[in-house]
Amino acid sequence: MKKTIMIKKNYEFKNLFSKGKFFYGQFIHIYIRRINKPYNKLGIAVSGKQGKAVARNRIKRLIRENYKIFEENIKLGTSILIVINKEKDIKEISYYDIKENFKRTLKKADVWVD
Repeated sequence: MKKTIMIKKNYEFKNLFSKGKFFYGQFIHIYIRRINKPYNKLGIAVSGKQGKAVARNRIKRLIRENYKIFEENIKLGTSILIVINKEKDIKEISYYDIKENFKRTLKKADVWVD
């Protein structure tokens, strides 16, 4: 994650939830907000109801890895919050499912640059 700062503070998550634009996909939902900075911010939220810590951390690792691949194609100055769809069973979500869904959702959000 070269040009990305992780979102860790609770007020930053709340800010994105309340003021960010919402885009939904099959496995992930994304909140996006433009910021006037030369870097991106990334936050990942997985509910405790989704499963035990091992399963939640696995999903977060998969999302971070996909983000690393797509980082060059995301417009700078974007704050992104990724939330896992609660209706889906996270144990059955694969790397490639997240990859396709993530790319499609970023294109829908108009932050994708080819």
